[in-house]
Amino acid sequence: MPRRLESLMLDGPAGRLEALLEEPEDRDPVEVALVCHPHPRHGGTMHNKVVYRMARGLRRLGTVVLRFNFRGVHLSEGTYEHGEGEVQDARAALEYVLTRYPGLPYTLAGFSFGSRVALRVACSRADADRVIAVGFPAIYRDKDALGLCTAPKIFIQSTGDEYGPPPALREFFERLKEPKMLVWVDARDHFFGGALDDFEEAVYRLGPAVKPRRV
Repeated sequence: MPRRLESLMLDGPAGRLEALLEEPEDRDPVEVALVCHPHPRHGGTMHNKVVYRMARGLRRLGTVVLRFNFRGVHLSEGTYEHGEGEVQDARAALEYVLTRYPGLPYTLAGFSFGSRVALRVACSRADADRVIAVGFPAIYRDKDALGLCTAPKIFIQSTGDEYGPPPALREFFERLKEPKMLVWVDARDHFFGGALDDFEEAVYRLGPAVKPRRV
């Protein structure tokens, strides 16, 4: 599907953030989404293949998607801040896209490390329409605070995910408050090996966020 792309440098809390804005080609946007990439210390960027497929699946729904590089990644200024600074980066990027497209429902989304960032941002706001957490690394311990989160939560997980294996992910998911949804994709590994097409279709089948923002 053709894309309308715009390269951006956003003002972030630690300097400028490199970003890529993608609009639907064939219609006006019906939703806004911010997509966060995997761990900066392990090669994660906004061009990661899972992030790209997630953005494409959302764009097919009529969503305008903003991807960005966390501080210290490629052209983004600053240095890695162990998740805390990266949450601030995501908040700054979200404010930019919400200001540019006011009035639309919005989704926070992320893959792996980015899913943790997206969840933290969504759960700290009263107006998040939903959060899509892809490849959530359920084996890590710093997730207990999410148990009180009332934002609508959708998890998309590979059946072969080594960082969020089915038993660990199910146990974590059961402790979360509603509303929530868990979608499994039959794949080889954390990166949806052999099933990227199926993963993109899983994103597309979610449909756009249409519920009005809570006030």
